[in-house]
Amino acid sequence: MGWKSEWERAQSDPEGFWMDAARSIDWDAAPTKALHDQGGPVPEWFADGMVNTCHNAVDRHVAAGNGDRTAIIYDSPVTDTVRHITYAQLQDRVARLAGAMAARGVTKGDRVLIYMPMVPEALEAMLACARLGAIHSVVFGGFAAAELAVRIDDAQPKAVLAASGGIEPNRTVPYKPLLDGAIEIASHKPDVCIILERPGLEIELGPRDVDWEEAVAAADPHPCVPVRGDHPAYILYTSGTTGAPKGVVRATGGHLVALDWTMSNIYGVKPGEVYWAASDVGWVVGHSYICYAPLVHGCTTIVFEGKPVGTPDPSTFWRVISDHKVAAFFTAPTAFRAVKREDPDGTFMKGHDLSGLRAIYLAGERADPDTIQWIQRLTGKPVIDHWWQTETGWAIAANPMGLEELPVKIGSPSVPMPGYDVQVLDDGGHPVAPGTLGAIAVKLPLPPGTLPTLWNARERFEKSYLNTFPGYYETGDAGMLDEDGYLWIMARTDDVINVAGHRLSTGAMEEVLGTHPDVAECAVIGVADALKGQLPLGFLILTAGVDRPHDEIVKECVKLVRDKIGPVAAFKLAVVVDRLPKTRSGKILRGVMAKIADGAEWKMPATIDDPAIMDEIGTALGTLGYAKAMA
Repeated sequence: MGWKSEWERAQSDPEGFWMDAARSIDWDAAPTKALHDQGGPVPEWFADGMVNTCHNAVDRHVAAGNGDRTAIIYDSPVTDTVRHITYAQLQDRVARLAGAMAARGVTKGDRVLIYMPMVPEALEAMLACARLGAIHSVVFGGFAAAELAVRIDDAQPKAVLAASGGIEPNRTVPYKPLLDGAIEIASHKPDVCIILERPGLEIELGPRDVDWEEAVAAADPHPCVPVRGDHPAYILYTSGTTGAPKGVVRATGGHLVALDWTMSNIYGVKPGEVYWAASDVGWVVGHSYICYAPLVHGCTTIVFEGKPVGTPDPSTFWRVISDHKVAAFFTAPTAFRAVKREDPDGTFMKGHDLSGLRAIYLAGERADPDTIQWIQRLTGKPVIDHWWQTETGWAIAANPMGLEELPVKIGSPSVPMPGYDVQVLDDGGHPVAPGTLGAIAVKLPLPPGTLPTLWNARERFEKSYLNTFPGYYETGDAGMLDEDGYLWIMARTDDVINVAGHRLSTGAMEEVLGTHPDVAECAVIGVADALKGQLPLGFLILTAGVDRPHDEIVKECVKLVRDKIGPVAAFKLAVVVDRLPKTRSGKILRGVMAKIADGAEWKMPATIDDPAIMDEIGTALGTLGYAKAMA
């Protein structure tokens, strides 16, 4: 079946479409129907079915005779380690960890906080929670104590599963002092902390601490506990620059059905093939496509502990793909921009066999055309941009390689996936004509696997996502649909700037700037202007080795935007910087940069990769007469 017919079938008969998809999952008791009105803000999927996520991700593959198949490849250049874990080995490890947790009082419905680096035990922790029916909340390893305390107080975990620390290319990050500090700050106190000790990060256990390996070795294996389809599988906190983080809830049944469907239909991978998502378990990509989807589908997943450059050089992606015969590779555009900046000619790709790689997938931020074209030229592989959010858990729009390889329009994540009725709306909530910029929204109901609510925050859920456009889920992104039904994501709605009455996309300007041969990466923000309301301001990171005068490059960039977008953009301000402030998932913190430029009150984002960079941004803005608040 092609994309169009499948999308139309999901629209006209969502019940039949998703019940068919649900047959790929092992149910303890099959759901009687797909969509259930539970009296909540949105309907829920497969609510009356009984199922266990860990059984579907691990045990059923062993029972089917595939216990010797590799489930996880752990590739860690920072520790010089490569390890293969079979499904049978994973089953034993997870069952015993679940037993260790159960022996310490963790049961169905309890919350468990996971604070881990990129090691196989992070996946084992997630799966052990799922095995018990406990609700996990993974927090990015190394998160600050104060932010970790906020999540402890919101989720109120009975237990914490943590490592003693993380290992970076040039340093180690002790997690235990941060965890201890968070528990001290938090009002809620977990009963137990099960701690994985890492080499070079040995610790002294406290009164509530238990050694991970000792607890697992002494534990009895615990069976899988069936839960209802609407039982929360996990809580994942989204990062915000202000206010308390939002705890996105993922319901078990829809999560399993949707993710398994995507592996066949979006990514086109088969059981037994190797799938690599170069992300982190702290982010939604790590939940969906490092841990759950590949394992549920019976694939081999890669847990990678390293960086795209610096561990040891820009060959890392190509080496891992070649060594482990990766069939589908998924990462963020910012990772490839880092590789491109260090190795623009692709010298470090030589000698690595990419013949088994069928496609490269990008998500997490807008994929600029220049980066996409660079990857295509270098690899000769299809480069598929797709768009989704923490809240949805899987792609809203994609090029569904397993269904039908659609023509690629560089700069577009292609078309809405089955179950997503995507509309572009004006401020009044009315659909706009093709090619018109507006707010991107999804007509309710959302498909399986998407969030049914926020943890303990139903009113906030409705206010954040449902109230602006009644009958729709508000994505917070701005863009347009073209005549062919392709979606174009131009910016967050906050990043659509108003220049003398003209609504302009900062993303469109970034696309133009990215075509300059000396520009490796860029960002555009809107700054306040007394005459025009707002003006665009560009930040330029140059390709390694460029030593031309910066003012020449800035003038050329200004001319590029004027030529491609027109004088209406009023693009006259740009500054060269060494790096951009980003979250650890690679998203550029444009909103914070704009606040600094305008001298407005701002808060250091909890998820920022390196806080010191904000001083550098303030200095750069100061050269243009902005960032007075940081002077």
